[in-house]
Amino acid sequence: MSNNSRKRSRKSKRQREKEIIIRTAMAGLGILLVVLAGIAVFQHFSKSEATSGSSLALNNSFGNHTKQTLQPQLDVQLLTINEYSRPGLETDTIQGVVIHYTANPGSTAQDNRNYFESLKDTGNNKVSSNFIIGLEGEIIQCIPTSEIAYASNDRNNDTVSIECCHPDETGEFTEATYGSLVELTAFLCGKFNLSTDEIIRHYDVTGKECPRYFVDNEDKWQTFKEDVADYIEENGS
Repeated sequence: MSNNSRKRSRKSKRQREKEIIIRTAMAGLGILLVVLAGIAVFQHFSKSEATSGSSLALNNSFGNHTKQTLQPQLDVQLLTINEYSRPGLETDTIQGVVIHYTANPGSTAQDNRNYFESLKDTGNNKVSSNFIIGLEGEIIQCIPTSEIAYASNDRNNDTVSIECCHPDETGEFTEATYGSLVELTAFLCGKFNLSTDEIIRHYDVTGKECPRYFVDNEDKWQTFKEDVADYIEENGS
């Protein structure tokens, strides 16, 4: 083979090698672009799913975890253990908070607590509540949240009950009572990891007109639960 032929052969070989390198690089670049595009699409859908998940959590009133709020000031006056108002029985896992009204216009939290205590002697009724909120917003705890109260019929074993005082027959709470009710309910939701869907009325258990104002005014009941959710969002950690 002549020198010129050898030179042409070497040049042709180098050209082919160069073309192979270029094609390989282009193929690699193509693969890289495909991978980057895939990552972009994945991130887009992941972000959409996360946004959807946040909306779902909001719709489900806190999702899988409820923020903790500080315990409100409590006047702890536990009832004497007795078969009529504080049986001393342990609850199951708490699944809800039940809101009540006393149906005794103008009575105070202390009046109602003393009535519950008197049942150990009179045996006139079987009734009580874990908490009573007074006309001035004071909160008396009558029974530990780990124990059953005689307040919510078939839901006594897995709920915490709150009785609320009211000034007149409408059952509407004073501003102070309402504020303490929001605060206490929010605290209990955090303590037991409950959503606002698990805040219920005595009415929702038995159909009884209790608490009257929230039964007669469904919009006010929904506003109350929204106020609880807002309180948790603003004050929870």
